[in-house]
Amino acid sequence: MLWPHKKIYRAALFLLPLALPAQQSRSTETKSPLIVIGFAGGFIKRTSLVHGEVELARHLREKYGATIHADIFENHRGDDAHREILRLLKAAPQDGGPAKIILYGHSWGASEAVAVARQLQRDHIPVALLIEVDGVRKHQQDDAIIPANVLQAINFYQTEGLLHGRPLIHAADPVATQIIDNIHLSYKDNDVPTPGYPWFARTFTRRHIEIENDPRVWNQVEAMILAQLPATQIAALPQTQQ
Repeated sequence: MLWPHKKIYRAALFLLPLALPAQQSRSTETKSPLIVIGFAGGFIKRTSLVHGEVELARHLREKYGATIHADIFENHRGDDAHREILRLLKAAPQDGGPAKIILYGHSWGASEAVAVARQLQRDHIPVALLIEVDGVRKHQQDDAIIPANVLQAINFYQTEGLLHGRPLIHAADPVATQIIDNIHLSYKDNDVPTPGYPWFARTFTRRHIEIENDPRVWNQVEAMILAQLPATQIAALPQTQQ
């Protein structure tokens, strides 16, 4: 089974209906852009593919082409990401409705994803989904409170290492935002390979980078992203390799 951890399994059951959307009207099935913006953790460059959050953006671009616009930024470049989202929204076709926005990040990148969501809130722009992976708060930011322009949010975290993510995220407005789950992962009996990482990361932040490279996390993130597409586009996507 893909999700042996009971909380992961519960989240997978919850999300199963999202992967099988109900039949939609013709007007809503017109191509509607999906904008996925990620943020790398720590001092990671957006080109460093050994990191799971960076690899996900590359994977989405290569596998789904123009169906999904996927990009990733360093976590100190939130303003650049915000400007890019505004540019993409302005350029997006409107025949299928406004583009959907998904934000995700690992460590400081998760904190930056929440900060960018707040910038979009000031612009009165909704965020369909926000995903935190072992989020670590940046100075003068609070990634624990999800702003009300975010429709859904989910938090993956671990607590075993010297550096670990926050265990809970909350909605600023529970009526506006659904917190899907706060999912605790353990790596005591589930080592994840971290090739390409420096020795000090593998020594001092081992669990923090294991969750960053955990295929269980990124497979679930990818499934949640695809569930945001219209039904006709989901049907036309490349078959997921088993």
